[in-house]
Amino acid sequence: KANKRIWTQFLEADNVPVLAWPAYSDMSPMEHVWDALDRRLRQRVPVPANIQHLHTANEEERTNSPQVTVNLLSSMRRRCVELREANGGH
Repeated sequence: KANKRIWTQFLEADNVPVLAWPAYSDMSPMEHVWDALDRRLRQRVPVPANIQHLHTANEEERTNSPQVTVNLLSSMRRRCVELREANGGH
């Protein structure tokens, strides 16, 4: 909570507008990044058989997925507009 308070104060001091939404919201870009990573890991052949294989696969997927991350972050403006137009609904 201390980190959140510090960041909130920092953003307020610099007059940075902040959208309020839950930490695990579908609007959170990181939730989409984690979901995309999870899907890629589950689609690997062979599926990682142990923790070491999972760790290696995770590193490979994270290294090879910068465009996915860029696409997700680039889509945030559109997502926010759609959310506003739907009055916060789906």
